[in-house]
Amino acid sequence: QVQLVESGGGLVQAGDSLRLSCTASVRTFILFNTGWFRQAPGNEREIVSHISRSGGTTYYADSVKGRFTISRDNAKNTVYLQMNSLKPEDTAVYYCAARPEYGVGLRDGEYTFWGQGTQVTVSS
Repeated sequence: QVQLVESGGGLVQAGDSLRLSCTASVRTFILFNTGWFRQAPGNEREIVSHISRSGGTTYYADSVKGRFTISRDNAKNTVYLQMNSLKPEDTAVYYCAARPEYGVGLRDGEYTFWGQGTQVTVSS
């Protein structure tokens, strides 16, 4: 069983930055492809970004390209999401998710392990 714990959310103004962290409870985190999802009130959960086991392959939703950067430090069992130039439409609960399967997972059903979520609120 893999436990994921997100941190770093908060209330910021438009244009500000935040860095989310997702730390896994296992030292074998390098074996898991990892994604960040978000869910705003009334909306379905959507993929934000994904990073491969080694960090060599990344994916970004069009809505965050050029503003968000995903990275990982496998020595610390942690994946990060650097969010710059935040917009009010980025307001959501952000979830970290992990999957042992190979390849990018774009749908939440493709992920096995989930964190509890961290709230990001961007005011205009």
